[in-house]
Amino acid sequence: MAVIILGVAVIDQATKALMLSWLEPGVPVPILGDWFRLLLLFNPGAAFSMGENSTWLFTTIQLTFVVAIAFAAPKIRDRGTALGLAFIAGGALGNLTDRLFREPGFWFGHVVDFISVGGFAVFNLADSAITLGVVVFVIAMFADERRKVEA
Repeated sequence: MAVIILGVAVIDQATKALMLSWLEPGVPVPILGDWFRLLLLFNPGAAFSMGENSTWLFTTIQLTFVVAIAFAAPKIRDRGTALGLAFIAGGALGNLTDRLFREPGFWFGHVVDFISVGGFAVFNLADSAITLGVVVFVIAMFADERRKVEA
């Protein structure tokens, strides 16, 4: 789990650094027309820019989740559950890094977003990892319930 968590966070931060060096904030770069483009934004809130005035709360939640997973990881036996939680924690760690070390300052930093698909929200690889992790985790939960029913 630690390798996945750190790998996701490192890849997320590397892509953000690359996009910060390539893109101008707010200037879209079409990849597949207007449907898929790169668009550099700085998000103080959560998904879909909700909670823009609650950056400190998201920072606290992400830090708590990452620490909780670090303590719980040795006890997790199901591979699907472990994989899902590792992707969620890796994404949380990637975005937490932004919140701790980016402007406007420690604990209140804005998350770097740069992937824009259609009229959907602008997001980053950490957000994608969190979404993937939730899907894997839910599937693992259903699979575990099915195994219990069949046993």
